[in-house]
Amino acid sequence: MTLHPDYPIETERLALRPFTRGDVDAVHDYRRREDVAEYLFDAPLSREECAEAVQQRIGQIAFELEGDKIVLAATLRETGMLIGEVSLIWRSVDAQQAEIGWIFHPEHHGRGYATEAATALLELAFGPGDMHRVMARCDARNSASARLMERLGMRREAHFREHALFKGQWDEEYIYAILKREWQARQYVESPVALHR
Repeated sequence: MTLHPDYPIETERLALRPFTRGDVDAVHDYRRREDVAEYLFDAPLSREECAEAVQQRIGQIAFELEGDKIVLAATLRETGMLIGEVSLIWRSVDAQQAEIGWIFHPEHHGRGYATEAATALLELAFGPGDMHRVMARCDARNSASARLMERLGMRREAHFREHALFKGQWDEEYIYAILKREWQARQYVESPVALHR
């Protein structure tokens, strides 16, 4: 199975699109921040590091082989402003597993944008992507990310205590997941985010 989505993927307020070279400054605006890097594997990024990251993301737009990533810029439909990014990683071909992730500029937190973008990515994963299970992870201290996973209907499957060294400290991590049938059942109970194709 391959997955080559049509872009942009539009929701009520957002357009999820491939990255371009012109996105470097907007990405640097949030990836340079300590409060964004706190729970990421990376330290705050320089502009040069952001340019390298954006260049890599430009080609991450489809699934062809296990381990492939789809990494998209999350932009406001009204203005085109880039406010964050979302990712979907093909973790297992045989088991039809993927991992979802997100990073949003703190100035745009608390407005439901991450929920809206992640919902669209789960629709992609369980629809055209035909995934059986999608998981997500976060630092156990990152309560905002954990709440987002719960809003998406994901259940906490694991709490890894002091399982790895992370930036000089023992890391604690939550693993959340949702199955395709669970996601589909939620769509009958709640009205889904409107996707405009």
